[in-house]
Amino acid sequence: MFKTIEWTDAGVRMIDQRRLPREEVYVTCRTYQEVADAIREMVIRGAPAIGVAAAMGVALGVRDASANNLAALRDQFEQIAATIAKTRPTAVNLFWAIERMRRAFNQSTENLSRSESTEPESVVIARVRARLIEEAQHMLVEDIAINQAMGRHGAALLQDGSTVLTHCNAGALATGGYGTALGVIRAAVEQGKQLQVFADETRPFLQGARLTAWELAKDRIPVTLITDNMAGHFLHQGKIQAVIVGADRIAANGDVANKIGTYAVAVLAHENGVPFYVAAPLSTIDLSMATGDDIPIEERSPEEVKRWGGVSIAPENVAARHPAFDITPHRYITALITERGVIRPPYNETIPAVFQK
Repeated sequence: MFKTIEWTDAGVRMIDQRRLPREEVYVTCRTYQEVADAIREMVIRGAPAIGVAAAMGVALGVRDASANNLAALRDQFEQIAATIAKTRPTAVNLFWAIERMRRAFNQSTENLSRSESTEPESVVIARVRARLIEEAQHMLVEDIAINQAMGRHGAALLQDGSTVLTHCNAGALATGGYGTALGVIRAAVEQGKQLQVFADETRPFLQGARLTAWELAKDRIPVTLITDNMAGHFLHQGKIQAVIVGADRIAANGDVANKIGTYAVAVLAHENGVPFYVAAPLSTIDLSMATGDDIPIEERSPEEVKRWGGVSIAPENVAARHPAFDITPHRYITALITERGVIRPPYNETIPAVFQK
């Protein structure tokens, strides 16, 4: 299994997802600015993976910060966090990870100032830096374990011999490892179930064609690539028994923000009586967002729609739009699959309850 992201002494190493499937190339981000650029430019993508990258970027920035006292280090921490927070607005895991690193920073400085105030400040700073590196590395390990737990819970929803449709990439490439939606599929296959997967190509960045198909082929899980506008055809023909996708942010009422095109697939699944599942960790649920209407939608460059691989595929003088995500209303979602189990409607009751477990 490839490694989506890892911490090294030289910096944050990640697979360059822009170059898949033609080349399996790894890049090392040696500064927090390079980590921010990698997130913004989609070297790494997928909500959980972005969260891990954000945490490692913060740890890298604090490790190499020039501060020689705690006050200056705190200021630099906030500058680093602000830079990374500006990269992509929709995936809540990025902001969750930054806040978790902020808590680790605060807890470290509070504990050290209370119990070891006689130590030189340089020693305290070294310990804070080590604590943030440890936290970022732990978040990677934790993310993989969460995905595996999700897989175990969700596998029961997939019937032996069924064909599953997925949109975008919610696999190991979108996470620390194993995957959310693809993690459920992997877990079902590991249990001995025979599954077929239909993967939407996922225009305009082709995450399904380039990434999902690549992952599944590496795992020898049968996959058939289809264009986005073929999903309705195969759902209507009864060729698909379940749809499973990931999520970038889930509102308190169960509305889901995911890759553009997810909403259309959900409506088509509903129309054809096919269950539509969303697999995501609890860190993707944002209780501060009452509904999907509150979730910010990233608008990316229209050039990503008009060009592919540096080649123009549309007239230069034609306008284009590129909202990177859409909102799927909760009424179209059969269940949410999390590390603590499967959540079913009514989501305004069941989502808060799962956080009490």
